[in-house]
Amino acid sequence: MSGAAADPGKRSRKARRSGLTGRRAEWFAILWLTAKGYRLLERRFGGKGGEIDLVMKRGLTVAFVEVKARGRLDDALTAVTPEKRRLVERRIRHWLARNPWANDHHLRADAVFLAPWRRPCHVPAAFALVL
Repeated sequence: MSGAAADPGKRSRKARRSGLTGRRAEWFAILWLTAKGYRLLERRFGGKGGEIDLVMKRGLTVAFVEVKARGRLDDALTAVTPEKRRLVERRIRHWLARNPWANDHHLRADAVFLAPWRRPCHVPAAFALVL
């Protein structure tokens, strides 16, 4: 017996490629947002059960950024589901508990959508936070 089924620690080729694509998309989003004046506070906060891709700050705004990369921009725009929002909000509460200084800032849930050969699409306040 060999492969991922024999060793749960090994990831499939598709899962590794997806992870690499996600990390690459996050770096593009960081570069895009940095050019817009944001500063990276944290990357990939959380883990299984939901994570915050990026925590960025500009002025008195702390933006919790969901990054979605898809083959088509329209597919990326629909990738933030209500379930994903709930999981991200849970992680935001956890992040805020560790960073109480941020409670005095404007908190926002942004998204950056990416697709090949398209400009990144940054959507400030992509969804309302229910904290």
